[in-house]
Order: sequence, then C-alpha cells, then structure tokens
Amino acid sequence: MPRPLVLFPDPVLRRRAAEIREIDDSVRELVEDLARLLRQHRGAGIAAPQAGASVRLFLVAGATPEDPPQVFINPRLHDFGRASAAAVEGCLSLPEIEGQVTRPTALSVTAQDLAGAEFTLTSNEFPARVWQHEIDHLDGVLIIDRMRSIDRLANRRAIKALEAAGSDAVG
Repeated sequence: MPRPLVLFPDPVLRRRAAEIREIDDSVRELVEDLARLLRQHRGAGIAAPQAGASVRLFLVAGATPEDPPQVFINPRLHDFGRASAAAVEGCLSLPEIEGQVTRPTALSVTAQDLAGAEFTLTSNEFPARVWQHEIDHLDGVLIIDRMRSIDRLANRRAIKALEAAGSDAVG
C-alpha cells in the first residue's frame, strides 16, 4: 500500500532520522513512494520522514516533470559559503504555511545514489536551499523552527489548525 504524505504535527517529523545501512528493496519501495508523493504534490523535494519513514533519504524533483527525481541517501552538507540570504519557503507537510527562511546560499552535498555510489554536488542557487530544507527534515527541524518570528506569528492560526487536526487523528 502506498505511503501517504505525513503532516505536522506527526512526531516522525521531529525525530532525527537513522542512517541507511543497506540499500535494499524496502529503500527502493520508499523511493518509489517518495517520487509519487513529490509528483502528486508538485514539490521541489521530499524527505523520507514526510512519508513516515525515519531514515536519512530525500529526493529532489527533476528539472522538468518528465525527469526522474534525484535520490540522496545518507546526505551530508559541507563547504558552506559565507553568504546567506532569506527566501520564502513552504513545505509539503505544512500546507498553506510559508515564511522567510535565511540559509547559506552556497554549499556542497555528498550522498549515495540508489546503486550505493557516492557523489558530491555543489550549488549556489535554488538546489542548495532545497538540500538544506530536506536535510532539516532528516534532523527533525521544520521551516516553522527557522522562519522569522513575524512569519511564525502570521502563520499561527494555520499551525494551530494543523495541530488540532493532528490531535483529532490521534485521539
């Protein structure tokens, strides 16, 4: 059965995800589910916790809808530049919530692909922001933790509505 998109305040979104020790069929199935969710919700990226799996894996959408997403297993950020910039970010797991988030503008990411091969990418553009956003998910950090206080205040009603819906789903 395909995994659904996990919404805030589900506790899996607040856990630090575990390293993937073996790239097996369960990891490949998770990648398929994440790719489906990414297409369905038209996101720039999606992390495993957003599908309920607390493992260090995320996908980034291809340049066009026909391009397959890129898989990042056990990613690590490094080589941060000195400059940072604020930009509006949203999140699939926090629908209707957006806010200014300041992040380094240039960095590198090293990860494994589905074949287990290690690769390193460097960006000083939008991909660098997406990588940071998705790795935040792997560390249990959400945009509401990073956005400006004024944006948190502006989104207070929407956050409370998600919290109430989450408590209704549990109880």
